Amino acid sequence: MAKAKNELRNLTGAQKASIFMLALGQEHSSQLFEMMDDEEIRDMSQTMASLGSVSSSVIEQLFVEFADALSGGGGGAIVGSYDSAERLLYQALPEERVSQIMEEIRGPAGRTMWDKLGNVNESVLANYLKNEYPQTVAVVLSKIKADHASRVLGVLPENFSMEVIMRMLRMESVQKEVLDHIEKTLRTEFMTNLARTARRDSHEMMADIFNNLDRNTETRFMTGLEERNRESAEKIKALMFTFDDLARLDNAGVQTLLRQVEKDQLAMALKGGSEDVKSLFFQNMSERAGKMMKEDMEAMGAVRLKEVDEAQAIIVQSAKALADAGEIVISSGSEEDELVY
Repeated sequence: MAKAKNELRNLTGAQKASIFMLALGQEHSSQLFEMMDDEEIRDMSQTMASLGSVSSSVIEQLFVEFADALSGGGGGAIVGSYDSAERLLYQALPEERVSQIMEEIRGPAGRTMWDKLGNVNESVLANYLKNEYPQTVAVVLSKIKADHASRVLGVLPENFSMEVIMRMLRMESVQKEVLDHIEKTLRTEFMTNLARTARRDSHEMMADIFNNLDRNTETRFMTGLEERNRESAEKIKALMFTFDDLARLDNAGVQTLLRQVEKDQLAMALKGGSEDVKSLFFQNMSERAGKMMKEDMEAMGAVRLKEVDEAQAIIVQSAKALADAGEIVISSGSEEDELVY
């Protein structure tokens, strides 16, 4: 009993209230939730979700402290978790409101919708916003951090981004109803779809990881995987994208990539590239640029394989980013010729 009293003394007020609500059960706690505002419910739910296991002796001492008639009503140990908090909320609040509260207290992405948007890749966010009205985009960018907003503006189509900038310059205070509507739309349309598409196939995930391994490590892991699960190994091989696969780029794609990469990195990467890749890159350079590149490669002499792998990985990541942005197309080499990474 003394131990329970000590544990109780170490609890914060929010923790005591959360234990009390969980111990009351759904029927009684729902009546109390109806009297709280959203902020109180959010704070209470966050505390509930992080409680963990609470012993029955602590619950009993808590009831005594509250001088409540339910002194013996704990009935045993309770466990505070996201699920238990969510079940209680569903008894007292509309489903949409519960979903909003639970979304904000789960995960590290942020408490509010605007915090969550700050964790979304600028290309992904820009791809969604480019189909919205410029005024809507102006409101969204005004609500997220300036550095993230600047990156999103940089990815949006130029004419559209200029229109957004002009709207932001002319923008006055935004009505709460408008802001709530935009936030609700982002939550139901964008964030939901983002969460759904974020669930990647495990073989795709492993292919990306293998792409970033150095050659020796990749060979070691792939050999081990072939021994244990040949089918998975073959799937990963088919999904992997290597530097030599850049031979599937068209001339326009190579020229776009050349404008993005550092010349010294490309020289290092080409040192270990196939003849097809070397030929494709050189034929898309001017005669002078190609000559200088070959001279740089010769001047390097013997280079470490690790340095070549690192340079090739950087070039490949640049190509993938351009492909994701729709600026280049990396074909599969098949008749459909539509495989884009």
